Amino acid sequence: MTICVTGHSNPDTDSVTSAIAFAALLNAQGQSAKACMQISADKLNPETTMVLKRFGLAVPEEMMDVDGKKVALVDFSDIGQAPANIGNADVVAIVDHHKVGDITTNQPILFRAEPVGCTGTVLNKMFKDAGVAIPKDVAGGMLAAILSDTVNFKSPTCTPADKEAVAELKKVAGVDDTESLFMDMLRAKSSIEGVSMKDLVFRDYKDFDMNGKKIGIGQLELAAIDQVAGIRADLVKALNDVKKDGRHSVLFMLTDVVKEGTELIVISDEPAMIEQAFGAKITGDSMWVGGMMSRKKQTVPPLQKTFGC
Repeated sequence: MTICVTGHSNPDTDSVTSAIAFAALLNAQGQSAKACMQISADKLNPETTMVLKRFGLAVPEEMMDVDGKKVALVDFSDIGQAPANIGNADVVAIVDHHKVGDITTNQPILFRAEPVGCTGTVLNKMFKDAGVAIPKDVAGGMLAAILSDTVNFKSPTCTPADKEAVAELKKVAGVDDTESLFMDMLRAKSSIEGVSMKDLVFRDYKDFDMNGKKIGIGQLELAAIDQVAGIRADLVKALNDVKKDGRHSVLFMLTDVVKEGTELIVISDEPAMIEQAFGAKITGDSMWVGGMMSRKKQTVPPLQKTFGC
């Protein structure tokens, strides 16, 4: 049976390119695998679409339900971010760089998770460990994912291993100027022209279970926060609509890559808990958190601590 390699829901560039890369590695090792994603091609975020076109990578197959399928997971291990019927699938491998989630298996599997800035960095090591050469197009996708996830090395999640992987992958991919590549990606990622508020909210969004409370966290990385000034009221309205769907809180990170901080929009049943988590006061519907660049390392952990996870 072919292994369906998929990343998390609302996939980002790392999730999509890691599915492509891991499928390529498995195929090179004699296993039948294909890259999949939990979204239709027309709904992919602009950055990922740009990266796939830039490096000539095929768009992974849409796969929303894995009932009865053999699957490998990349860039996540939480049930809440998995395809439908993950409990009825045969999970054979997980490759990740986040906290260990709540997906369980009935037998031992390949499980590789490392505290680095990107799943692409882990996969770069796996290719080397296996003695398998990374195809040029795949290396380009992995390179772009690392630059994206580490915000061009500005994120606190960035490690020496990520920088080493970029140095290696840029040679394979034939990319001389990673600064230019990152800026092209940032322009695509922060594009809001013609985008519905719902699509903007869910462009880079994840739900988390925090001690029985459903907390949604979205992020939009911008060259400057005033890029969204004209749509801010509509964005807040859309976030309120998302919260009505059984969520205790919805937070939206407007991350200023140049200033290296985040305006955190807060829609919550208990805003005081959000203030406690980040040690800042909400003014209107948001707070400024200097230095906040990473959802994984700087937004989720303080919330988990406050909510008693």
